[in-house]
Amino acid sequence: MNTDTPIPKTIDEYIAQQPEAFRETLTELRAIIKGLVPQATETISYRVPCFKYLYMLVGMGVNKNSCSMYVMSPPLLKQMQSELKQHKNIKVAGSTIHFTLRLPLPLELIQQIVLARVAENELLYRQKRRV
Repeated sequence: MNTDTPIPKTIDEYIAQQPEAFRETLTELRAIIKGLVPQATETISYRVPCFKYLYMLVGMGVNKNSCSMYVMSPPLLKQMQSELKQHKNIKVAGSTIHFTLRLPLPLELIQQIVLARVAENELLYRQKRRV
């Protein structure tokens, strides 16, 4: 993102600021996340769109050549290595998944990740409430 670009206040603003080639994928990824977790709140954190359910759930963004989903759980992606390797049109770096533009998003993989993150957040919430 260009540092001269105003900091977006909403996910709509963020998407509108991105090059045309990224907007459809970002919009679709947002819809998938909100469809799975309608109670998640949308926010901008560190200049990128994030979804919060009890705690930060996942985020999304762009880089030079792809759209990305920030999973925010390196252990989860480590657990899912075999599933991730089955998808040739994604790249994984740390706890971020980069999607190749103009190719269909791996819906089942995204669903699996988002629902696993919901479970992680709910477990953490229950553990903290016991203290």
